[in-house]
Parts: sequence; structure tokens; C-alpha cells
Amino acid sequence: MKHHTLQEAASVSLSLLDLTNLNDDCTDKDIETLLERAHTPYGTPAAICIWPRFVSLARQMLGPDHLIKIATVVNFPAGDMSISAVEEQTEQAIRDGADEIDLVIPYAKLKAGNEWAVSEMIRAVRFLCREPVLLKVILETGELADAGLIRKAAELAIAEGADFIKTSTGKVKINATLEAADIMLGVIRQTDRKVGIKPAGGISSVRDAQLYLSLAETVMGEGWVMPTTFRFGASGLLNDIQAVLDGKQSSAASSGY
Repeated sequence: MKHHTLQEAASVSLSLLDLTNLNDDCTDKDIETLLERAHTPYGTPAAICIWPRFVSLARQMLGPDHLIKIATVVNFPAGDMSISAVEEQTEQAIRDGADEIDLVIPYAKLKAGNEWAVSEMIRAVRFLCREPVLLKVILETGELADAGLIRKAAELAIAEGADFIKTSTGKVKINATLEAADIMLGVIRQTDRKVGIKPAGGISSVRDAQLYLSLAETVMGEGWVMPTTFRFGASGLLNDIQAVLDGKQSSAASSGY
């Protein structure tokens, strides 16, 4: 699937979108608004991504078998919680109806040379994410910064069973970059099972999205990109997707989540 035109890229990006509200001041009303936004004239995103405290409400509003998946975040955003606290958070989120868990690795420990802490955290959460619950592992590539560390984080996540590796929380200065995504895709390409990628943070225009789609297909091959292998984590991207599909120009500049 080539994304030659902006409209094609917009349509594909909608199907790959984890429509996100992880604002610190998010309310029940904001979740209702998010779900209203998710039902567009052009289809729905792959998932919504919300704080754990709103999962139960979202599940109640969507019902048990809705096509839109509910993703939530654990050990978020700093990656500095204890394993037991993250296990508790994960178990509660799944009980509340989460379909997908986005886990932040203890990236500060990895920067300090403690690979074991990263593996141990991912392994513990992977154990709780039984099928069909997906585990997406957030590497926080902007904080890792070093290409070797990003590669190592991706390798550890995949070794411990991640279904997706995700660039960023959207809560730090540097979030998704094409350079980090390229490194992550290179690691995915070398693995012997299906693993997806989720660029997140700072992708707010279809033109931005088009660059990531092209990169993924250059590295992984035409036809690889689909909702089971590729997601965008974004809040503002949907506005530009709809503008493009409405026949308007892509106007959003990259900023924020």
C-alpha cells in the first residue's frame, strides 16, 4: 500500500490512529468528547488512548465489542514506579476493560546501565497481558537520545514479548522522530515474529504522518503497514486528517502530542 497522495495518507492514518487524551486535567466530559470525535464520517481510529482512571467509563460508553479499542498507560509518564505498583495498575486497567496496555520502561535505569530493570518490568506486565490484550512498550527515545540505547531498549522490549514498541510518552521535550523510528524499525525487521511500531508525540499533520508511513514501508516492505503493525499516538492529528479528507489543505504544524 503506497501513500502517494495526501488523501490516501489521511485515510490510512485514520485507521492507524490511537486517538489520545493524556492531558493532566482530563475529565469525564473530555472522554465523552474524545469518543464523539472518534466517530468521524470517514470511519473510526484503531483505538483511543486514555488515563487508566477513565477506562471503565470508556468501556461503559463503547460497550463490550466495539471496534474502537481502549488503550491505557501504565508506569506513565516517568517510568519510575515499582513493579508491584505497575502490576496493580495493569491488573485494574484490564479489569476495567482495557484492550491495550502502553507501558513506559524505566528508561532512567537503562541510561544508568541497568538493562535487567527494563527486562524485569516488561516481563511482569507481559505476564498480565494475556491474549487478546496487547502490550505496547514505550521506550521514551527522546530521553534515551543515544542510538545504541534506543536500539537496546527496542531489543529488550521485543525479547520480553512486546506486541508494539512505541517511541514516546508525549510528555518530554523530544518525542517521536524519524531517526528513532528508523532504528526501531531496523530492530523489528531483524526479529522473527510480528512486532509493531507506534510513533507518538508531535505528529499533528498528515504530512508528518506520511513521512512515517513511507519510512515504515521503505524498511519493512510494501503492505507491512496495518493496524496490527503500525499505530500513530496523537491527539491533534485527527483534525488534520479530517481537513484533508474534507478536501482542504494539510495545515497543521508539528507541535505537542
